[in-house]
Amino acid sequence: MRHKTDWLSLLCGLLFIGLGVRYLTRPAPDTALMGLILVAGLGFAGFVAVIAKAARKR
Repeated sequence: MRHKTDWLSLLCGLLFIGLGVRYLTRPAPDTALMGLILVAGLGFAGFVAVIAKAARKR
């Protein structure tokens, strides 16, 4: 049985994995900058999820 892709969960998971890898592989970055990237990334993931849901209903 196939199910629809949950874009919000997928993109948020990739964002957190990317941030984790960034912290593990390089020196600690500026916390404020990483917080801004996190908030912007979550906002983008939410935007994509809304667009995907609207496209499915058509």
